[in-house]
Amino acid sequence: MYIFEYKDLIKNLVISDLKMKYSSSVIGFAWSMLNPLLMMLVLYFVFNNVFKSTQEHFAIYILIGLTGWRFFTFGTTGAMYSIVGKSSLVTKIFIPREILTFSAVISVFISSLLEFMVLIPLMVILGVKPSIFIIFFPVLHILFFLIVYGIGLAMASLFVYYRDVNQIWDVLLQMGFFLSPIVYPLSLIPEKYMFYYMLNPITSLIEMYRNLLLSGILPGLMDIVLVLMFGIILFSLGSWLFRKLSPGFAEEI
Repeated sequence: MYIFEYKDLIKNLVISDLKMKYSSSVIGFAWSMLNPLLMMLVLYFVFNNVFKSTQEHFAIYILIGLTGWRFFTFGTTGAMYSIVGKSSLVTKIFIPREILTFSAVISVFISSLLEFMVLIPLMVILGVKPSIFIIFFPVLHILFFLIVYGIGLAMASLFVYYRDVNQIWDVLLQMGFFLSPIVYPLSLIPEKYMFYYMLNPITSLIEMYRNLLLSGILPGLMDIVLVLMFGIILFSLGSWLFRKLSPGFAEEI
């Protein structure tokens, strides 16, 4: 499998991505938390004072949703540019092209883990005591990775041939932000629409994150199985599309 055979190259690409992301700014990694914190303050003011939200620990509730959504947004977007953005590696040396997309998503995955780690002390400061079940958090995040990587493979291969894909994806991400429970509780969704709403795997993952981090509730086995099935299906479709289109990458770039 290319992940093990090319592990040193993947490691170098991930380190290069992380250095490029943080070394060029004045406060570096702090932007990863400052950005969602500022967004949280705006949303907290709007929903807590204008819409009078009664959700307990509403600030942390929003921040968990935003941090999870950032992983999905940055992971899929970074994957989309992974082939076109490293065209010299595509045209000059022979390596499995999936490595470029995989390393792009891994670098966002690591950034996301660091953001969630920063979130833990913030939870304690704001009066939320994490339970021992927080050790299961990496399991949820790996499930999320499978979904992000599967979609990323499809986006990366399509973007090589159709450069309008990034504009379409931006619109879909904006729609997905409001169609997922990022800034509002699941209880606002009418019961008659709940079945269709829960078909969105991001909804299940965000709710599992919140239950685990805020309430110390382990996700149900059926919830995990459903999200895993979504992940396997998306990964399979993404891999199939990538393999089908990758032979023409060098000519298109």
